Amino acid sequence: MKPNFTLKWTGLFLTGVSCIPFQMQARPTAQRPNVVFILADDLGIGDLGCYGQDRIKTPAVDNLARQGMKFTQHYSGSTVSAPSRCCLLTGKHTGHAYIRGNKGYVADDGRHYDLNLADGEITLGELFQSQHYKTACVGKWGLGGPSGEGHPNNQGFDYFFGYLGQGNAHNYYPSQLFENNTPVMLGGKVYSHDLIMEKALQFIEANASEPFFLYLTPTIPHADLVVPEGELFDYDGKFEEVPYKGGGYRAQPKPRATFAAMVTRLDRDVQRVVDLLEKKGVLDNTIIIFTSDNGTHKEGGHDPRYFDSNGPFRGTKRDLYEGGIRTPFIVYWKDVIQPGSVSYHVSTFWDFMPTICDLLGMETPSESDGISYLPTLTGKGRQRQHDYLYYEFHEQGGKQAVIEDRWALIHLNVNKPDKERYELYDLTADPNEIAEVSALYPARVERMKRIMREARSSNENWKFAFEK
Repeated sequence: MKPNFTLKWTGLFLTGVSCIPFQMQARPTAQRPNVVFILADDLGIGDLGCYGQDRIKTPAVDNLARQGMKFTQHYSGSTVSAPSRCCLLTGKHTGHAYIRGNKGYVADDGRHYDLNLADGEITLGELFQSQHYKTACVGKWGLGGPSGEGHPNNQGFDYFFGYLGQGNAHNYYPSQLFENNTPVMLGGKVYSHDLIMEKALQFIEANASEPFFLYLTPTIPHADLVVPEGELFDYDGKFEEVPYKGGGYRAQPKPRATFAAMVTRLDRDVQRVVDLLEKKGVLDNTIIIFTSDNGTHKEGGHDPRYFDSNGPFRGTKRDLYEGGIRTPFIVYWKDVIQPGSVSYHVSTFWDFMPTICDLLGMETPSESDGISYLPTLTGKGRQRQHDYLYYEFHEQGGKQAVIEDRWALIHLNVNKPDKERYELYDLTADPNEIAEVSALYPARVERMKRIMREARSSNENWKFAFEK
């Protein structure tokens, strides 16, 4: 059983004022905005019109960017799903996060789920709940299975609907989804994205009269590449197709048109969220954030080169090059953010927790690796900067990366000493990471290696070869 929330905060405050009850440090209810955080799945930074896409239509997200702020140097939590979501929800980078990769278990129902987020972790859902927000996760969870300590109902979310296990989310016509902890049997007859959106809209409809946090995590445009029959919008026949014959994902004769239709479908549903918020009279007091959990994929027939899905950057999902971790990030906040703003501030998923704490007048949990970007959003106060960003990844031989002063050091084949190597890139002069220059800057390489060693803590589930 999860311990009482107030006990989890023991020791987070300084002496003296630390005796003040946690709730008393929050802003008055009337000043608290709703927060809708939309996390797309495997959407590349180049898949949106506001970031340069010219083949796929994304008018709703583009409009959020025109009316809000577009970040150009925002980084996801990881290069794959589960750890990225853990970084977002707990405010820690992958050197400290409890979940650092896609690893799972088989539950009592015989289905595969991801490792459970530990009961003692402090999550965004719990922070919002402590300030009397209604909270929901609708879409894909990926941090624990039914009845487990990592289940969203045990991690600060009053309501959950969707996929508990991310592996199950590879199928858009699932046999079942979950509503809270109860299986909802669908028999493979319902397009899951549409049902997920209906549940998200119902949550807004039911809770618009009080502060709410909606963590909306649709699985589009992750493979499978599929949309309900006949709903390719105007993309059918528009692209020269290379049929995908299947293998891990369902066969798709029109993968390009289908991918484009999936992105546009997601964009259409972003507009439905905006329209409902406006109808309920709460749009002006709602922060809307749109981003993606990692870089674009190249699975199920999707060809990221055709759509330039990773924009100008090298790499895709599972890479620690920029294309695997640089993500779109758009924030809409009426009358606070200047419309059409562009931010070059280097930010990341683990910054969201301290930003919310800053927004609501709370102390940030001491274990957070993040920095609040509220000054960037509001234009008020001094914006702190990261000394560095750290990443680790436990697939494909093991990888680490450090980004410092717009230099990137990437450590490859961490678990294969005979193939181990380091690559250094100057992201200012070479954002495409074409020229590997480690031999020219040995002192910088050594300093960044030291950061790699010192930035992480050991985790029993995620050990590199040098720890075993």
